[in-house]
Amino acid sequence: MRTQVGIVGAGPAGLMLSHLLARHGIDSVVLETRGRDYVEARVRAGVLEQGSVDLLDETGVGERMHREGLVHEGIELRFDRTPHRIVFPELTGGRSIMLYGQQEVVKDLIAARLAAGGDIRFEVSDVRLDKIDGDEPTLSFRHDGRDVELRCDFIAGCDGFHGVSREAIPKGEFTEYHREYPFGWLGILAAVAPSADEVTYTYTDRGFALMSLRSPQLSRLYLQVDPDDDVANWPDRRIWDELHTRLAIDSDWSLVEGPILEKGITAMRSYVVEPMRCGRLFLAGDAAHIVPPTGAKGMNLAIADVAVLAEAVAHWYGTGSSTALDEYSATALRRVWRAQHFSWWMTSMLHRFPDDDPYQRQLQLSQLRYTVGSPAAAASLAENYVGLRRV
Repeated sequence: MRTQVGIVGAGPAGLMLSHLLARHGIDSVVLETRGRDYVEARVRAGVLEQGSVDLLDETGVGERMHREGLVHEGIELRFDRTPHRIVFPELTGGRSIMLYGQQEVVKDLIAARLAAGGDIRFEVSDVRLDKIDGDEPTLSFRHDGRDVELRCDFIAGCDGFHGVSREAIPKGEFTEYHREYPFGWLGILAAVAPSADEVTYTYTDRGFALMSLRSPQLSRLYLQVDPDDDVANWPDRRIWDELHTRLAIDSDWSLVEGPILEKGITAMRSYVVEPMRCGRLFLAGDAAHIVPPTGAKGMNLAIADVAVLAEAVAHWYGTGSSTALDEYSATALRRVWRAQHFSWWMTSMLHRFPDDDPYQRQLQLSQLRYTVGSPAAAASLAENYVGLRRV
């Protein structure tokens, strides 16, 4: 079996890459170890940068996003029991964000690829990458009870942090940069209308809290907790009591409770691998980098990666030149490291660290006051949050 580009992973990166390549007339096969139902229900990120929204529109898969997604023109920072709004359009030349779940983006891309006759193989197993240094790398896998070898011109590893693609690169061929944070997020999905109109970040003596939403009827809320905590230690009543305490402000506002549908604790980490290429294997999305969710960058970085990669692959097929492919890693990493810094900055400003002392707390409060009080500082936050223009 042969294709031009073999893609490992049917998340936003892999599916968007297949979609973009098809628009250039380039064939691809997408391999996914999970079933379609699982992939389409997997709740992950929910914030799309302006550039991600634009790309979905330009490539014909934005209709449902505009119908069901929620445009947000700012975020709120709370500290000292006081809310402060950062208004994006007036600070970024009209740019904003869209709240639209990652699983919804995945549904739209799967529908588009299948409608166009795209080849997505769900529930594959024993995926193995071989000959990535040669001119015809291969993907071996098992599907529908038979062993398959897929010969390719290129392989795109879009299978996440725990996938097989990065593991196929020999040790010593890349450098890893990583940081583990001494806290996690306890996240809940609640069947209740959001208590705030925009994503709300809160800094308190008791730790960080976040209010977000998935729809006008579903709220997504988070609490900073110990990363090794057990979710069993957090019955619903304790979660709501802690959210009330951390989100409280001195003006007329209250948090509305509802049934908790899901809850779980997620560790926080930063990770980057350089380069994002080895031979004919190109990494994209979480296979190459992880950011803490504070800056809402994970899905957007994945989409940005494959936008660069698709153009580079198309350039190779159109001209025979490898220049754009050779520059892929450096080009993608410029955006990745900017997002890494922004995510680290947001995380460091808003969370309590185990070794915090009164001096550190005053530094954080000083940064928060400067961010909401200085037009230049607010503009920097807004520019990074809505996303850098394409590189």
